[in-house]
Amino acid sequence: MTRTVYVNGDYLPETEAKVSIFDRGFLMADAVYEVTSVLDGKLIDFEGHAVRLKRSLSELQMAEPCSKDELLEIHRKLVELNGIEEGLIYLQVSRGSDGDRDFAFPSEDTKPTIVLFTQNKPGLADSPASKKGAKIISIDDIRWGRRDIKTTQLLYPSLGKMMAKAAGCDDAWMVEDGYVTEGTSNNAYFVKGGKIVTRPLSTDILHGITRKAVLRMAAEAQMVVEERLFTVDEAKEADEAFTTSASAFVMPVVEIDGVTLGDGTPGPIAKRLREIYLDESRKAAV
Repeated sequence: MTRTVYVNGDYLPETEAKVSIFDRGFLMADAVYEVTSVLDGKLIDFEGHAVRLKRSLSELQMAEPCSKDELLEIHRKLVELNGIEEGLIYLQVSRGSDGDRDFAFPSEDTKPTIVLFTQNKPGLADSPASKKGAKIISIDDIRWGRRDIKTTQLLYPSLGKMMAKAAGCDDAWMVEDGYVTEGTSNNAYFVKGGKIVTRPLSTDILHGITRKAVLRMAAEAQMVVEERLFTVDEAKEADEAFTTSASAFVMPVVEIDGVTLGDGTPGPIAKRLREIYLDESRKAAV
């Protein structure tokens, strides 16, 4: 079935969607994005994604294409038009195009480009991968220094996922100056002695919306959380590990660089946090 997508104010078949070849998102990755999950036909953590989008735009001195209320209406309309019960909505905003290529920003009256599309993913919440757990490798982190801005500069994370695939694994954790930063598309955690350890927020990592929700829920469940730098070797010695993201929620990790964690199956804390997150997020969904 042909999807209905949203491009600069219009809902139209994906086969008719067009963006200028001079768009700065295409030419220079001068764009930001968000991915919002849909469960039971409702949006998960929409408020958090909208707030982060606004921050990303502000950090890049990029104009907001519409209000938060308008953005919510667009999301809901796309869910309805495409009949999404479980899936994702991808949103991208670029600085737009003034009809040519130039390193300098276009004139201030140039309108940003806004594009949204859905991905139908039945069984997203009941993912078989979450029951099996992920195997990861570690790779050097050579990305730019403002990872807190959710830009479309995703070439290295894409290469990282391909490195993991070539190694027979599911994903990669990136390492800088000896410490884990984050996964290719997720935040990273390990658990030792019942304590959850994850890197603190800074410009070095993305300020994950799911991360924020999961850490809040962990605290409410009386779990101990320590935000600090950690090494791959520490994680290898952990009882369990996991990642968080908008598209995979809480994903258990069962192997790091060939070292099996625990008994090689998803750990109890990761499984419990996934249950709590899905339950609470469904209640708060819009």
